[in-house]
Amino acid sequence: QVQLVESGGGLVQAGGSLRLSCAASGIMFRIYGMGWYRQAPGKQRELVAHITSGGSSNYVDSVKGRFTISRDNDKNTVYLQMNSLKPEDTAVYYCNVWSTSFWGQGTQVTVSS
Repeated sequence: QVQLVESGGGLVQAGGSLRLSCAASGIMFRIYGMGWYRQAPGKQRELVAHITSGGSSNYVDSVKGRFTISRDNDKNTVYLQMNSLKPEDTAVYYCNVWSTSFWGQGTQVTVSS
């Protein structure tokens, strides 16, 4: 079955960095686009970044220039490098196989001011 396992979340001070990883199994990873979403308390889940199977990426405006999505098809893993973190980036971050109902369990990111 399909499994997505996120890791790399944690507590960081504003201005700091974290790198999230999402390891996929049970799918032909290289043919799928992947997305990173986040959900803050009391808010709807929002798309943060997306990467196509070919490696093209796009981002929500609030993270442009600070976050970078990448993928390693040999490791079946998608990454989200998050720099210059802000308290408003605090959320549970989820990875998703694009246009499917496959989601990871989420990893908590907390940015203190």
